[in-house]
Amino acid sequence: MSPALADVHPEDTQLEENEERTMIDPTSKEDPKFKELVKVLLDWINDVLVEERIIVKQLEEDLYDGQVLQKLLEKLAGCKLNVAEVTQSEIGQKQKLQTVLEAVHDLLRPRGWALRWSVDSIHGKNLVAILHLLVSLAMHFRAPIRLPEHVTVQVVVVRKREGLLHSNHISEELTTTTEMMMGRFERDAFDTLFDHAPDKLSVVKKFADGVYLVLLMGLLEDYFVPLHNFYLTPESFDQKVHNVSFAFELMLDGGLKKPKARPEDVVNLDLKSTLRVLYNLFTKYKNVE
Repeated sequence: MSPALADVHPEDTQLEENEERTMIDPTSKEDPKFKELVKVLLDWINDVLVEERIIVKQLEEDLYDGQVLQKLLEKLAGCKLNVAEVTQSEIGQKQKLQTVLEAVHDLLRPRGWALRWSVDSIHGKNLVAILHLLVSLAMHFRAPIRLPEHVTVQVVVVRKREGLLHSNHISEELTTTTEMMMGRFERDAFDTLFDHAPDKLSVVKKFADGVYLVLLMGLLEDYFVPLHNFYLTPESFDQKVHNVSFAFELMLDGGLKKPKARPEDVVNLDLKSTLRVLYNLFTKYKNVE
């Protein structure tokens, strides 16, 4: 570790002896994948909270006091947290954060998530900690978004020692692959099939826009699907997601279990996810004449 004052924000000169502060290296903030991750999470939060008339513009500035995080968790989990609605004091904010994060931890611990944040880091506007928290929530609640994979940032760790500021750079992994983050570590028959015959599976791409899935459900269940319920010639990503989501609803109505795949996985040409959906249909309707 060596002194590197050029990396330090002016307010960090107020650090106490042996106190430490972390921040994202400015070059990492300009990385397109990092920017995409922040934008996707921002859009997701605002979509979830649209009925609350809450608009988040900056993650670190709008989430640090626990107010937005409380509303987000309540909306996602369908619960009500016993906390003060509005609090201006630092102590009150940290107490609210503590309650919110404890509720988050109760949800995530059984899933084996590494909890890479704390009350102090969130309240201290540590963007890396906030992103770790949001990525974990998005994965746990199967958010209808596609997080960019393999997002890594350079983090500057600043510490005051013997009156001097010293900095060190470390790499911080924010996302891996969607499958790993969803905890799909087990291998099954679809993984084996995918390994041995990926070139023969391109046919499932025909289901990516959801049209065939919707029409197939109508045929299997012997009913006509009104054309105004889905996009017969979808043009945008959102329209395709709508179609696949609608097909999943028809599957649930038909007595199938909720698909493990997300609509976004099918639209994004995730072959294994699409195969799992088709196999579920096959096992239920294989004897239908």
